[in-house]
Amino acid sequence: MTKKVMWMVAGALALTGVSTVAFAQRDPAYAAARAAGQVGEQPDGYLGVVGAGSAELRALVNAINIQRKAAYTQKAQASGATVEQLAFTSGCNLIQQTQSGEKYRTPDGTWETRGAGAPTRDPRCI
Repeated sequence: MTKKVMWMVAGALALTGVSTVAFAQRDPAYAAARAAGQVGEQPDGYLGVVGAGSAELRALVNAINIQRKAAYTQKAQASGATVEQLAFTSGCNLIQQTQSGEKYRTPDGTWETRGAGAPTRDPRCI
């Protein structure tokens, strides 16, 4: 399988895995932290804490990331892709899906607030 085909398969599978994890992210504390810019999406497919964050916020983010990794692992086993490939592809998609005012981490590691335009994503994102 070519790299491009592998990435497309990983992307399709990652989207279905992300939808499963999204249900766990409907926690009001998560929604409030996201709206306040305390958490954001990262290129590696995991949620990040912007700044220091409270212990409760870090625990919430860790719990969500555990669920994401479980979804990525399950999809990787089913597709033949690696967990890292699925996580990266999901990161590309999750950053693309951020709304204006939400935080995301750019490829150079800085936190940005999404504006009206497209977010800055890793050039490998398809």
